[in-house]
Amino acid sequence: YSSGSEKRDAEYESPDTSAEGYYRQGGFSDGNPISSTGKGGPLSGGTNRQIDLQSPSNRGQESTDVGNVPNLKWRFSDSKTRLLSGGWVRQQLITDLPSSKDISGAQQHLKHKVTEWGYVYAGRVAISAVDEDAKNQYDVLEKGDVWYFHKGAAHGVEGLDNDDEFLLVFDEGDFEAPGTTFNVDDWLTHTPRDILARSLGVNESELAGLQQTPYIVAATNSSGGASGEGIDHPYGNLADGNGSYVKHSKDVAPIVAPGGGGTIQIFDSRSFPISKTLATSVVTLKPGALRELHWHPAAEGRVYFVSGQGRATIFAGNARSRTFDFSAGNTAVFPDNSGHYVENTSQTDDLVWIEVFKADRVADISLTQWLALTPAPYVAQVLNVSVATVQKLKKEKQLIPA
Repeated sequence: YSSGSEKRDAEYESPDTSAEGYYRQGGFSDGNPISSTGKGGPLSGGTNRQIDLQSPSNRGQESTDVGNVPNLKWRFSDSKTRLLSGGWVRQQLITDLPSSKDISGAQQHLKHKVTEWGYVYAGRVAISAVDEDAKNQYDVLEKGDVWYFHKGAAHGVEGLDNDDEFLLVFDEGDFEAPGTTFNVDDWLTHTPRDILARSLGVNESELAGLQQTPYIVAATNSSGGASGEGIDHPYGNLADGNGSYVKHSKDVAPIVAPGGGGTIQIFDSRSFPISKTLATSVVTLKPGALRELHWHPAAEGRVYFVSGQGRATIFAGNARSRTFDFSAGNTAVFPDNSGHYVENTSQTDDLVWIEVFKADRVADISLTQWLALTPAPYVAQVLNVSVATVQKLKKEKQLIPA
């Protein structure tokens, strides 16, 4: 990662709280938990006003929220950042967000007995990998491209530009538990030097420069690109066939939502065969659009908001629901089989997020489609509405109504 002073992009800015509908009622626009009916009262101290203004849902704005739903949101800005000679890293672990049991994540501005999934959102990176049959792969990824390294895969990640940044996701909530990951220079540094020299078949004196504080290091040599020196495939190229660790965004066509409000691009075992334990979708909502009410039946969804601002209400059953306000850099977990929606609260900018599931494919069930494909008289009786109203429900999954 370069330490340049480039101006940060708009997606890193605070949410636009002046957007129509951001504050729905009462004194919430003043940072106070006061409803339009007079419930609540002013905050006289002991609070962070900027966070209060950005998160009216936490202060009781949504009258439909009820019951005890655990916190499902984490700001990467609240994660401790490790500074290294070649960049930085900050993580969200189960200790930060206990609700996220299946998945943890990290941001790295350029660099596991766990599976690793990566998404490039700035710059270019090169990945290299070798499997147990000595087949190898080298590939260059740009913004929107993803990689997937299964448990135990030997791999490396190299930044190619001056501003390389990516999201990492792991199929283990406690990524820092002993035995979940190791780095090659860390391993070699903690191996007796004479044993290491014998194993590598080199002179011990040639190993004097091993890193003592490994992980992310500043570049001194570059692989130079796919045609660079020393990149060959004597035992086979993993990029051939279904064994590739990389999927380029240009090779996965986004689904244009029938509802007209955006797109969903899916990276799972159907389009990315090697990705067997993590399935992902990249969702884009146009200004004011809505990701329809739905739930995920197979796994909890770990969400990272790339850009824009939004709002979601999670229904946890037994009269329990809670609403959260999100902006770029926030992470969240949507528990499996918990009904929810996501709304773009900006009138000018797209809302983009990445959702990752510990599963082999992305799956969701649409509330509207479910009701539309259930006998109308039965639905009308349960909801206490007319049969004619039920018959208006669309049988095709709308995904993102405009």
